[in-house]
Amino acid sequence: MTKQYELEGLCCGNCAAKIEQEVCGLDGVSKANVDFASKLLTVELTNHAMPENIAKQARTIAKRHDSDIKLKERDLPQAGKKVMYLLGLDCADCAKKIETAVSQMDGVQSATLDFVTQKLTVEAAEKGKLPAIIRQAAQTIQEIEPDVEISYTGKAAEETPDDGKKRRLRRAGLLTGAVLFLIGMAVPLPRTAEFILFLISYLLVGGEVVLRAVRNIAKGQVFDENFLMSVATIGAFGIGDFAEGVAVMLFYQIGEFFQDLAVNRSRKSISALMDIRPDYANLKIGGEVRKVSPEEVGIGDMILIRPGEKVPLDGKVVEGTSSVDTAALTGESLPRDVEPGSEILSGSVNKSGLLTVEVTKEFGESTVTKILDLVQNASSQKAPAENFITKFAGYYTPVVVFAALALAVIPPLLIPGTSFAQWINRALTFLVVSCPCALVISIPLSFFGGIGGASKKGILVKGSSYLEAFNNVDTVVFDKTGTLTKGNFKVTKIHAENGWNEDDLLYYAAHAELYSSHPIAVSIREAYGKEPDAAQIADYEELSGKGVRVKVNGKTVLAGNSKLMDAEKIEWQASSEAGTAVYLAIDDRFAGSIVISDEVKPDSAQAIRNLKAAGVRQTVMLTGDSKAAGEKAAQELGLDAVYTELLPQQKVEQMEKLYGEAAKNGKLVFVGDGINDAPVLACADVGVAMGGLGSDAAIEAADVVLMTDEPSKLVTAIRIAKKTRRIVMQNVIFALGVKILILILAAFGIATMWEAVFGDVGVTIIAVLNAIRASQIKNDA
Repeated sequence: MTKQYELEGLCCGNCAAKIEQEVCGLDGVSKANVDFASKLLTVELTNHAMPENIAKQARTIAKRHDSDIKLKERDLPQAGKKVMYLLGLDCADCAKKIETAVSQMDGVQSATLDFVTQKLTVEAAEKGKLPAIIRQAAQTIQEIEPDVEISYTGKAAEETPDDGKKRRLRRAGLLTGAVLFLIGMAVPLPRTAEFILFLISYLLVGGEVVLRAVRNIAKGQVFDENFLMSVATIGAFGIGDFAEGVAVMLFYQIGEFFQDLAVNRSRKSISALMDIRPDYANLKIGGEVRKVSPEEVGIGDMILIRPGEKVPLDGKVVEGTSSVDTAALTGESLPRDVEPGSEILSGSVNKSGLLTVEVTKEFGESTVTKILDLVQNASSQKAPAENFITKFAGYYTPVVVFAALALAVIPPLLIPGTSFAQWINRALTFLVVSCPCALVISIPLSFFGGIGGASKKGILVKGSSYLEAFNNVDTVVFDKTGTLTKGNFKVTKIHAENGWNEDDLLYYAAHAELYSSHPIAVSIREAYGKEPDAAQIADYEELSGKGVRVKVNGKTVLAGNSKLMDAEKIEWQASSEAGTAVYLAIDDRFAGSIVISDEVKPDSAQAIRNLKAAGVRQTVMLTGDSKAAGEKAAQELGLDAVYTELLPQQKVEQMEKLYGEAAKNGKLVFVGDGINDAPVLACADVGVAMGGLGSDAAIEAADVVLMTDEPSKLVTAIRIAKKTRRIVMQNVIFALGVKILILILAAFGIATMWEAVFGDVGVTIIAVLNAIRASQIKNDA
């Protein structure tokens, strides 16, 4: 995060240098710069930094050097973002070139092209310059890949008569060329007639490929499939192997057709995993019901959901009872019963009764939209394996091309009795097999399939980099309440002291906790059994990480943890009961404690055991609860370590210590509720929000969201990550192994262009089909 501040009144260059140095040394600041001329302080913050605290400290530093300086935050230019769909993009190498070219354009902050979804996301540094950048990007895309259709909705434009005519002519040319090739192979002809027949066949079959190669060379784009295939097949004609030149181009075109078929099948297979978007909503207006688009429905509108229909928007049931299938959201097959007053989430399916629902969120903010956006944008966070292959492909193809050139020229000059034709033929085979498409296509497909499969299990992963990180988990750190425990608190013991009785204690505690939504506060009010009287409450003050100070019926009440009692210098008696203790002091005198207990989730202990079995070295719990409650839960669950009575900032400090203890390259995962633990989630390698169903805060804060409240889902996520990595490694080893083998055999004159075509297109098809397996997640995955 970058923040800028104006230093009004700054008139000393020496002071400016000192301010810059001291601000740079603040905890949470990675870089600071003071521009004395413009009186501007620019600060780059780390993930766990609190901008408000940094601004406060920077203001203090500036005032110390010159009391007249005023620190004023400056609004940075607002970034703009646009999504472009490149329909018909089937060349992974072209996708890489488009992404690189758009990223390097002036004014572009970032550009990410997801080959799987054909979606290019362009982010401009300034929103006002975005339209011009998009126009330039569209022009660049058409130059690199003229056949791509640019869409801003994701939907293809209707085919025009001219488009249909071109497509039919292309197919007819390919078919005619194939027939002429078969005639040339079957009928003996004079050499000149044979050349003319195969040349016509070649132009019909591969003329388009050669034309694209020429156009790309004119733009400086040399090392692509079109260039490699053109050089290899024209070279075959040059040494008199007419039939082989046509055959390689023909089978390349056929292979490309099947490759496109496999890629599209994979895309559809993955997209089908997230087919939860509702098509319509039944809007009730008076006594009339109209079928409308979900985007047309607003908050407070009434919608009708019939049996078998998808729930189009988040809402609250006002009439009717039914059971709803939430499998698409949570991965759970057991239907959930709903009745008037029940919350219902978009993306689930109404199984039986007729429901009338009051809409509580617009379609753009509903659960189904957030899930779809999250999964579809997951490819923007690329895994190390994807970044490696992108870089590898940039070096691999040119290296093989120059190796082919050396193979064609050097051996005939050094080895007596050999001909140039013989070695040129071997070099041409080198060229055909050199394209890295099998890797560039199949690896993103594997990760996207793994992410899509995880979503079907109720595990939302925000990027393939986070899925990849699950393969190297060293330490898993858990929050306690609502994560390993149910969060269903109940008052189990009341200890009254110094003349107060239990009823009085409960009365003051319930009134003190009236404005808190924390589960502990809710449990105290439930135990009180009546609605606290707000008129009796005055001077309410929340003390962060400690509790509250409030006047109840004229008496000053302190309610909170032991830190509050110590801070206010109250002589207090510690509770020996297992559970969370809320201590009370009335008019500066200790009045007693209320013990609240929580229940461990049924699958928490098994999840900890399974994490150990999956290779996790250490499991830790961080909690703000008392030492007795925390240690009791940790012992019951079999955790390796527990740290209790922690404030939010102390949890961050403890996480930093655990980083230092982790194994080299080991990842630190934090699992919390995604709302109260946002700072800790942000500083972990992977932040996992537990029980995030419908929680906007959870989806925003975490890298991974478990849509149910089951800790065992974390083990499932690790297993999916490991399966995905196995498939990625299989494709890498298979594709490189086959290509290297054919390159070696070609160098010794054993492999021909037929094997080379398989090494290029055939290997790609097999790798893509293997990548589809990543989306097929079994129940035990």
